[in-house]
Formats: sequence, structure tokens, C-alpha cells
Amino acid sequence: MVRAGISIPSNIAEGCGRKSNKELYQFLSIALGSSFELETQFIVAKEFGYITQETLDAVCIQITEIQKMIYGFQKSLNV
Repeated sequence: MVRAGISIPSNIAEGCGRKSNKELYQFLSIALGSSFELETQFIVAKEFGYITQETLDAVCIQITEIQKMIYGFQKSLNV
């Protein structure tokens, strides 16, 4: 979970340091994939009883907001 969580902003930052919007778009796609991976890991954590449904719901709301921001950023690139 830590790796997936760190991967999201790390890939966004790396993409912003690239020379083209096409490369940035690719890194945003990787960040988006990491966000879905993190969401899945939280769902599994709930199924194993490590977190409550309330915690899962709260985290999923935040992850969904991050996913929307990444989608919006990708769309703004017009790639």
C-alpha cells in the first residue's frame, strides 16, 4: 500500500519533468493505475478485517477525487 501510495505523486512529478505532453500523459496513466491498485488494496484490507467499512468509504472518496484530478489533467493535455 505504501508503494502504490508513493507511486501516485512520484509518477506525476516525473511526468512533469519530461519534455513532452505525450510523455507526461503516459506518467499520468501510470499514476492513475497506481491509484486503482491502492483502492484495490484498501478493499482487500477491509475484506481481511484490517480496516472498517467506514474507513474504506472515507479512503475511497479521497482516492476517487485523486482519480478525477488525474483524468482532468490528462484531458487538459489534448494528447
